[in-house]
Amino acid sequence: MSLIINSLLSVAILVINIYIWIVIIAALITFVNPDPYNPIVQFLRRATEPVFGFIRQKMPFVVINGIDLSPIVVIFALNILISILSGLYI
Repeated sequence: MSLIINSLLSVAILVINIYIWIVIIAALITFVNPDPYNPIVQFLRRATEPVFGFIRQKMPFVVINGIDLSPIVVIFALNILISILSGLYI
């Protein structure tokens, strides 16, 4: 039974790490004014914008002088979640 739980925790941590990379790429792509009709850009926006919007709504102070710090908050929260999940290994 613990093997199944450890496997599920490993998969969850892997998915979170992949999403962290998606957040990083989405944040970096905003510096270059990408084509909004590009399928990769559309995927990145669809995957990250709901989370960024939620963070901006609940924590309005993350936008400072037009600089959006919500990706940093998301990455920080996901790293805390990874730490918690890593502590659950049996």
